Amino acid sequence: MPMLQLFLLAVIQGITEFLPVSSSGHLVLLPNLAGLPDQGLVIDVAVHVGTLGAVLLYFRADVSRILSGMVRMASGRFDGPDVQLALLLVLATVPVIIAGLAFRLTGLSLMLRSVTVIAWATLIFGLVLWWADRTGSKARTTGDWSLRDAIVMGLWQAIALIPGTSRSGITITAARRLGFARPDAARLAMLMSIPTIIASGTLLGLEVASSLDLPKARDGCIAAALAFVAALGALHFMMRLIEQVSFTPFVIYRVVLGLALLAWSYGLAA
Repeated sequence: MPMLQLFLLAVIQGITEFLPVSSSGHLVLLPNLAGLPDQGLVIDVAVHVGTLGAVLLYFRADVSRILSGMVRMASGRFDGPDVQLALLLVLATVPVIIAGLAFRLTGLSLMLRSVTVIAWATLIFGLVLWWADRTGSKARTTGDWSLRDAIVMGLWQAIALIPGTSRSGITITAARRLGFARPDAARLAMLMSIPTIIASGTLLGLEVASSLDLPKARDGCIAAALAFVAALGALHFMMRLIEQVSFTPFVIYRVVLGLALLAWSYGLAA
């Protein structure tokens, strides 16, 4: 794969995975709008590994708690806040796994990879994020996360299988509607990304494991490293930004992008 395309794919994935602007939508748009060939599953897996590494490093204290909870569960102890956090993350991931398998088996995942779908999802769910951010209270913190919250946010997260929706965006939207403060809503959304990325990366990894060759492995390593750096920077930027302002800058970007894509899409159709 040309180095420029590899660089663009990795950086776009790294930046957009955790910002509420849809990474999958941007990855579909790049080959569609630039006339480039599809990157293939190897690069998809690699950039997911890179972004996973970034979120694990940035939220390492929370990750340590999750691992501690898993160890306690493995030893037969199901008490304590660490165990609760680990269990809630697992439960919150179940809906997206079930929906993801259904999308893949029915072919919906391929049918929805169009510029028009991405445009509408980018616009509509950007406005939903704005509505939730404006109307949601800010009284709750991560420590208030309950079983009901995990299930509700997990169901909302499944909607992100529609390209253009944004996994982080839709889970932040759900958390804001549930009354979580902006930094806590973003933190929960990022923690929910860990098992989700692991699940999707594992599924993709199994598909490419038997056909991997050395050039593809080299490209994958480069893509993973670039995505890691970009994702770490994006995480730092977003968490700092929302401590001072709302999610409105991301909403404005989504609205402008969605409208531009709709004009481009329907202009081509005409």
